[in-house]
Parts: sequence; C-alpha cells; structure tokens
Amino acid sequence: MAKVEIYTSPLCGFCHAAKRLLSGKGISFAETDVTRQPDQRAVMVQRANGGRTVPQIFIDDVHVGGCDDLFELERAGKLDPMLAN
Repeated sequence: MAKVEIYTSPLCGFCHAAKRLLSGKGISFAETDVTRQPDQRAVMVQRANGGRTVPQIFIDDVHVGGCDDLFELERAGKLDPMLAN
C-alpha cells in the first residue's frame, strides 16, 4: 500500500473532498493541518514546488497536486495503480 500524505486546513472544502475520496477507497493517510502546525506550511510549499494552497497531496513522496488533480487521476483510472504500490 502506498504512503499517502495530505496537507490540509479545517475549513477547506477541497480538503474534505480529497479526504472523502481517499477514505472511500479505504486508503489511510497522514494528515497535516497547516493551521495548527504553521511551521509545516513552509515544508508543504517546498515539497509542493511552490504550491501554497491546500490540499497538497503526496503519494509515496510524489507530489500529486491538489484536490482537482486527485480527482483527475481517479477519472483517468490512474489513481488506483498509484495507491496499490
């Protein structure tokens, strides 16, 4: 099973949608709330090549992008193979 990490904030609807998709697939993930851990925002931005919005999603340390990117992978049938690694 792939290692999934997601940087979020509590009031972000896109964060909730991404987490619902992953949870619906039975995928566990490590969540970092950048509002409660503000020092992690700089880590997120660096890892996401400048991405400042949440969510920022990583699968096996590969930057997937945000919620729209995650759903696009799902529509294209590419998400499940990534998660199966």
